[in-house]
Amino acid sequence: MKLLTLVHHPFELWNTPAWFSARLHQDFPTVEATQQSSYEGIEPYLKDAEVIVTWSLRPEQFRSATKLRWIHSPAAAVHQLMFPELINSDVVLTNAREVHGPVVAEQVLAMIFALAKCLPQAARFQQKHIWGQGPMWRGRPRPRELAGATLGLVGLGSIARAVAKHGSNLGMRVIAVRENPGKGSPEGVQQVLASSQLDELLAQSDYVVLAVPVTPATNRMMDAARLAKMKSDACLINVGRGPLVDEEALAHALREKIIGGAALDVFEAEPLPADSPLWDLENLLITPHTAGLTGRLWERHYQCVSENLRRYLQGQPLHWVVDKKQGY
Repeated sequence: MKLLTLVHHPFELWNTPAWFSARLHQDFPTVEATQQSSYEGIEPYLKDAEVIVTWSLRPEQFRSATKLRWIHSPAAAVHQLMFPELINSDVVLTNAREVHGPVVAEQVLAMIFALAKCLPQAARFQQKHIWGQGPMWRGRPRPRELAGATLGLVGLGSIARAVAKHGSNLGMRVIAVRENPGKGSPEGVQQVLASSQLDELLAQSDYVVLAVPVTPATNRMMDAARLAKMKSDACLINVGRGPLVDEEALAHALREKIIGGAALDVFEAEPLPADSPLWDLENLLITPHTAGLTGRLWERHYQCVSENLRRYLQGQPLHWVVDKKQGY
């Protein structure tokens, strides 16, 4: 059985390390594991592959992979693979949502603390050699405590579930919206609302965390109308995907103090263009898609892939299967 790892990215951490395929072959001697870091001349490898580890294939490349039975994406988001040929096929798609969840949740927690304690403002005062105690207290939002604040989670995947436990341990009231509220409340979540009740969550929350996949229903879900539903001192945090937020509307909401602040790790265009107006907003904290960075990343990926490969070879159901009709 042939397994192809096909991952190419200009940022070195996102690329599969050299040991990955060698270790797969060592642990699974019947698997011929091949690793490619470029899409140039990939066609001969595609036509023989039964399993592909990749986060991106074009429809014509997918059609040439006639033996393909399973695709594993080393990303949590799979919207780039949601083309009709794959959606309507029998090829199983899995993703790495459990790899990134705990790590990204730590970033969310850091962002919440930074916004609550006005750390970006303090850093700017430090750079100017200004004792900013008075201006920080008179600013909006002013420094505040997290205990008793309401944390609103949009989505209840692996990231949000980890955030919920952290937030609850800090004494926050945690509420969430999810597509199917009947699935119940994960640990730390006091109330689960339906997706149709998003406006109700926005009106109650001091911190709103976006951690949902990009689908037709979620694309630019946070537009001007939705931002206006938030509290005037509330903060928006996006660690999902850039297209979840209308960036022009968010810039206006921050500039006009319609909301208190925001923290973004993901953007519609990455890298964020140097001329983007987002850079100059004082009540916006920007991190350059670093929420999932960890030195243990590919070891986590390996555990995920190897567990599912073992199940695949034994004819058992795979973990972390994507509902291709839903897009996540």
